[in-house]
Amino acid sequence: MMLRLLLIALLTSATSAHALQPVNPPGFLPTGIARPQLEQDGGVATARAGLDVALQEAGILDKSPYEWIPRVTGQQRRVESGQRYNEWNVGIERTIRLPGKASADDRLGKAVVEESRARYGEALHDAARDLTALWVDWLAAEHARALAEHSLSAVQASLAAVEKRVRAGDASKLDLGIARAELADQRRVDNDAKTQASVAWVHLSTRFPGVKRQIVALPTPLPIGDDAAAWRERILAESDELKLVQTQMQKMQAQAERARADKTPDPTLGVYRGSEVGGRERISGVMISIPIPGGGRDARSAKTIAEIAVAQQEVELKKRQLETSIASAIVFARGAYDSLHIANEGAQAMQENARLMQRAYALGEAELQALLLARRQETAAMNNALQAQVIALKTYYGLLVDAHLIWDLAHE
Repeated sequence: MMLRLLLIALLTSATSAHALQPVNPPGFLPTGIARPQLEQDGGVATARAGLDVALQEAGILDKSPYEWIPRVTGQQRRVESGQRYNEWNVGIERTIRLPGKASADDRLGKAVVEESRARYGEALHDAARDLTALWVDWLAAEHARALAEHSLSAVQASLAAVEKRVRAGDASKLDLGIARAELADQRRVDNDAKTQASVAWVHLSTRFPGVKRQIVALPTPLPIGDDAAAWRERILAESDELKLVQTQMQKMQAQAERARADKTPDPTLGVYRGSEVGGRERISGVMISIPIPGGGRDARSAKTIAEIAVAQQEVELKKRQLETSIASAIVFARGAYDSLHIANEGAQAMQENARLMQRAYALGEAELQALLLARRQETAAMNNALQAQVIALKTYYGLLVDAHLIWDLAHE
């Protein structure tokens, strides 16, 4: 029975681990276009340069900080008889880094590199977030412009219907004035939509100049599914934000290990040779010196140990914050997906209602105010559906970016 339960647990964990795989959402920016733009982003390039600096720093830590020190001394000895003797002394010495300190420096160098890798990954993640948001905002602005053009055409059709009824004596000039005012207002809305589309493109093309101005249909987000645990595990495993605080803690642990090792001073070894009394005496010897440790070494070690406790709390805090944001994002994405379908149903109903009202007014079966109200309701419903789609897309793409399921963001 226990063996059976163990097998079930293993299969469940394996399924959860592989439930989320890299995807290529339909209609989304392909990796071949997006990835070069991310790599050329200023923040990503800066983080990549910082990684190069960290690799150099690790190389420095790998080598001993001590160097060979040659010493040369010349002197003249004078005795009471009046004789003078030229004397000299030469030697060479070097401080030896103890093995425990060398291994601590090696671990510290690795931690510095991993911290910089996490910073690079976080910069790449932030750039990916910005690219998805700017791209969706631009496409949404272009589609809002198309909706404004559609509404303008509809209002023009309504004005044509009013003019026809006025010529037939079936409508007043007051209705004609109202229809013309409605057209003027819709022209303003259309111009505003064009301006917003141009501004959105400026934001996108300035930040990511390699993206082509190719308007495509605004993609439809896919459902998130019911396996929230798989999303949580995947995002936490891929989170560079969490990895950053973890590597900072590892760096502090390496620094604490180095401080503990530094409580034992490094010895200095050397050899020397000298000549005294005009060469009548030859001196050779070996020199060793060891500093006497003071309280400062113990204080520095205690400080690094205390910093580890702070770093551990920061890791735990960051993990809880991420778990909260992940859970909220999943709930929000599901709600946004449902709201999108509801908004689409409402938009379709309002479109049909406006079509019928337009026909009824042309036949003299409806008042102008009812027609204009139906047009406004149609425009509002279509814009609401567009905004619902934008919100659903941003939350869906945000989860994909956080989970590193697109654009080859996954850690190797």
